[in-house]
Amino acid sequence: MTINGVNHITLAVTDLDRSICFYRELLGLMLRARWPEGAYFEAGSLWLCLSVDANAARVERSDYTHIALNVSAEHFETTAARVAEGAKLWRQNRSEGPSLYFLDPDGHKLELHAGSLASRLAHYRTDPPPGMTLFDLARMAPEHHE
Repeated sequence: MTINGVNHITLAVTDLDRSICFYRELLGLMLRARWPEGAYFEAGSLWLCLSVDANAARVERSDYTHIALNVSAEHFETTAARVAEGAKLWRQNRSEGPSLYFLDPDGHKLELHAGSLASRLAHYRTDPPPGMTLFDLARMAPEHHE
């Protein structure tokens, strides 16, 4: 396979100072570069770019499209409480593992999540939703659950 991960994520923002404050102060991402039209942040292996764009008018999307940010289980409650005080929430958690769904200042849908693909798949191996097919990498054969 030639694709082995996400290189970076770029979000269009309307107010760079406000967005830098949100991502640095509220979420704790490390500001690595700033210029008049944007900024780079780092959090673990995440490279996040903010880009000022006059067309980034805040539009409320009604779909489930979002970016989930990883947080360790031991820091989830403290981090989620801090974020919940400073951001608008957009959904209640209905998935495996602790999650907090919130909006950034431009309305981008974000999630804090303590878990991994491995923990999600393990959950679904013991409690699969109807019609889900899980794939065993060792055999590359589907595990079908009805």
